[in-house]
Amino acid sequence: MAKKRTAKSKTSKFNLQKLKLTIGKVLLYFILVTVLWVLAYRFINPPFTLLMIMKNIERKSDGKSFKTEKKWVDLEQMSDNMKRAAIAGEDQKFIHHVGFDVAGIRAAYSANKADSTKMKGGSTISQQTVKNVFLWPGRSWVRKGFEAYFTILIEIFWSKQRILEVYLNVIEMGDGIYGAEAAAQAYYGKSCRDLSRSQAAMIAACFPNPIRWTPRNPTKFIRHRHFLIMKNIRRLGPLKF
Repeated sequence: MAKKRTAKSKTSKFNLQKLKLTIGKVLLYFILVTVLWVLAYRFINPPFTLLMIMKNIERKSDGKSFKTEKKWVDLEQMSDNMKRAAIAGEDQKFIHHVGFDVAGIRAAYSANKADSTKMKGGSTISQQTVKNVFLWPGRSWVRKGFEAYFTILIEIFWSKQRILEVYLNVIEMGDGIYGAEAAAQAYYGKSCRDLSRSQAAMIAACFPNPIRWTPRNPTKFIRHRHFLIMKNIRRLGPLKF
C-alpha cells in the first residue's frame, strides 16, 4: 500500500510540474509573439483592424456593400489642428502620462456609478489605439486585461508620435470611414493636411460615437463638445512630444 501511495504521489508531482512547465511555455510564447507584433507595428502601418472586418461583416448581413474608406497620412504631414483637436477632445494628458490617466479613470468610474444609463469612458488615446489595433470590440474584464497589457507595450516600444499617428489613421470616424484623411475627404472635401481648427474640432467632437454623430449634421451636444474642444485647444499650446 505504501509503495502505491508513493507512486501516486510521484505521479501527481510529475503532472503538476508538467502543467507548470506547459503554462510557463504558453506565457513565454504569448509574450514573445505580442512583443514582436507591437515592435512590427512600430515600423509597419497596420493594414486593417478587426473592427474594420467585423463592421464589414455587419454591413454584409444587413444587405449593404463592403465599405472601408481609409488612406494613411504620416503624422508630420497631418494638420497640426487635427493632432491638437484629438488630444484636446480625448486625452489632454496624452503627452505626459504613461498610457493611463488614473484621475480620468476614477472620474469615469464615479460618473458611471452615479448614473449607469450614461456610460462615460476614461480611456486614453494609448488605450483606444490598443483597442482598435490589437483587440476585438466589446466589454469584459479579460479584454480590459489585454488592453492594459498592450497599452504598457506600446508605451514602452512606440513613441508618443507613433501612438498618435496610428490612432489618427485607424480609428472609426464614420460609417465605413477610418482615419483622419478619409474623414476630412468625406466631410469637408479636403485632405487632413488642410483642416482648419474648427473642422478638426468638429471631427474630434464625434469620436465617442461616429456612427451616431456626424460633422455633417451636428446635434446640440456635438456643438457643445466642439465648443469645449476649441477652448481646450487654446489651453494646450504648442505640442511638445
